[in-house]
Amino acid sequence: MTTTLRKRKKAAPKTFEAAYHILKDNAASLQQQEEPNIDDLMTIVEESISAYKVCQTRIDAVQQALDAAFSDEALNPEAAVSEKKAAAAIETETKTETNSSS
Repeated sequence: MTTTLRKRKKAAPKTFEAAYHILKDNAASLQQQEEPNIDDLMTIVEESISAYKVCQTRIDAVQQALDAAFSDEALNPEAAVSEKKAAAAIETETKTETNSSS
């Protein structure tokens, strides 16, 4: 039995959607195989790792944006200013106490 090699080496995906579809398609392809096609496995794995990295980078960026959007400072800027003033006052007191005890 002769198996033809898949020449799938594609360019790395640029968007989350494209990368997600690659991961989905590769997972489906592997699940549907009755016998593993070892000749294609390395290409599929490399392509999937590249797609995974694109997805992970995008997820991390969205998570950071959400964290920033929902932080106390973003939701309540006045409270954040008050907290910063309180922290500065505590720091000043600590320095003053340290200097006077020396």
